[in-house]
Amino acid sequence: MDAHAIGRRIAYWRERRRLTQSDFGALMGKSRRWVQSLESGLRQADPRVSVLEDAARVLRIELSWLLTDRTDTERVDAAELDRIRAVLQQHDVITGTADPSCAAPLDVDTLRRRVAHGWQSFQASAFGSLGRAVPDLLTEANRAAARHTGDDQLAAYRALSMALCLAEATAIKYGSGDLAHIAGHRAVLAAERSGEPVIMATAARHLADAMTHHGQPHAAADFATAAAERLGPDLLGAGPAGLSTLGMLYLKAAMAQATAADRPDVRAASAGRAVPALLDQADEHAEQLGDDGDGNALFSAFGAANVALYRLATHVRLAEGAKGVTVALSMTPGEVGSLPRERRAHRLADLAHAYTLAGERERAVEALLDAEEEAEQEVVARPRTRQLVQDLSLLGAGGAEGRLRALAARCGLPG
Repeated sequence: MDAHAIGRRIAYWRERRRLTQSDFGALMGKSRRWVQSLESGLRQADPRVSVLEDAARVLRIELSWLLTDRTDTERVDAAELDRIRAVLQQHDVITGTADPSCAAPLDVDTLRRRVAHGWQSFQASAFGSLGRAVPDLLTEANRAAARHTGDDQLAAYRALSMALCLAEATAIKYGSGDLAHIAGHRAVLAAERSGEPVIMATAARHLADAMTHHGQPHAAADFATAAAERLGPDLLGAGPAGLSTLGMLYLKAAMAQATAADRPDVRAASAGRAVPALLDQADEHAEQLGDDGDGNALFSAFGAANVALYRLATHVRLAEGAKGVTVALSMTPGEVGSLPRERRAHRLADLAHAYTLAGERERAVEALLDAEEEAEQEVVARPRTRQLVQDLSLLGAGGAEGRLRALAARCGLPG
């Protein structure tokens, strides 16, 4: 074993868990000096496995993560999702009251910049920073909303809602529907207190997404369409931001209906029939927005290209693989290039799903490799995509078998 490399990995995970060397030493039953020696690789030439097992337990990681370099450390892991959940369960965050600290609230301009930075990281697929940034961002935004007054308080509620939407989107990305549901509900409440229709619509579309992933697609579709009907007049008069958020409500409703169509209940057939009209409605708003409008208002990435992505995603959900492939391949390089990196990688991952449904597994592997090149974490870290890699490994991928095995290894999946 390389003691220096192991020491670096221990230091990385200790800092990621926000433990000082003294704290980590206390949890290990050792001194700070002992930790310094361990992290520098000077403790022993060949660290004992029992020591590494204790370190992995304290750091809440697998032992193998200390023994080998990993390609997916820049992801949100279970411990960081738990920290986001813990913040959402705090009394002050639940009640919207001031926390007991004496810290002054951030000014609203600084708060807005931090929220924007978080969303920019998400859209750039730089997910690793979010597990550490989101909990502090939620705490700061809640403190600002509780302690500011007047217009600053309304602005703080807008920032708080967007921070909660970021928590929801992060939880969805890493397969935690229950956490997304909690964050989505809180985002809607904060948005309503802000009194800003565009923020209300943004929070509503995130909650609809969370409801879909939490096993409530019928309710999600009803909620999104109700929000569109209620807020539509205000959104139509709110320029590009209004059109973008209104269009996204219809896209989330379409995705919810496509998900509901796959459920064994009496509403499944009608849910499936509702999907095309909802997508067409979103397309209409994309046309109104045009190429010159800011389709990424409120980090929605809305526009004709994103509507095409949702057409692809609904075809995948409805097990219409060939139709999904046709939609994905009909997108021009310019349309694809107009999307943030996260959306571009998402398209390729969904294309891989569509190819798999269509029985074209070699092409599915090629699409996954393209997605990995676009945004590695969208493949190696996202549960939904990792599951596809595992499924393809079981199904077989013909001439792409070797490349698939290598991809599975990078995903940390058994060979």
